[in-house]
Amino acid sequence: MLHVLGALPAQLREDRERGDVPGWVMITLMTAGLVAALALVAKPALTGLFEKAMATIGG
Repeated sequence: MLHVLGALPAQLREDRERGDVPGWVMITLMTAGLVAALALVAKPALTGLFEKAMATIGG
């Protein structure tokens, strides 16, 4: 039985093994953007929650 990738030239095998790099870059950048947007929205609420907790502990 002939292995399918063995029949391809070396350059094509390397390209297929690399994967979808631009797609992963886009997913990474979009995820970083979502995290930054959520941080901007949630920061005041989280800061208030933290300060309230610290005030309760400090008594």
